Amino acid sequence: MPATNEVPSEIVQQVADYFSVLSEPMRLRILNLLRDGEQCVQDLVESTSTSQANVSKHLKVMLQAGIVSRRTQGTLAYYSVSDDLGFQLCNLVCDRLASRIEQQALYFREFSVTTTPLACDRDDAPVELLEVQE
Repeated sequence: MPATNEVPSEIVQQVADYFSVLSEPMRLRILNLLRDGEQCVQDLVESTSTSQANVSKHLKVMLQAGIVSRRTQGTLAYYSVSDDLGFQLCNLVCDRLASRIEQQALYFREFSVTTTPLACDRDDAPVELLEVQE
């Protein structure tokens, strides 16, 4: 008998696929550029300093995942964010990473190193040794 909290594998796969779309750094860069509104592919190419083919490839993946939407005007394709969940997830992750970095900074501040002259080297020149204080 399956556990009552078992999630069907199809659902788990769909969730993993969504996270997979957001796991690519270039896609995150493109999403960040689209944060303030719609942009054409050429603008995204210039802003990311990559090829049109590369930008189009990532936009296609995000379009298929429903994260961005596309409209055409003449020969230009314009993209905009249609699902802002990616921004919410990024904000959560960034907040978590910032908290970890802040905690690490506290550890570094608590671990101070001072210098005190304690000995001479082989040439009788003073040598400063490091004393670790906790």
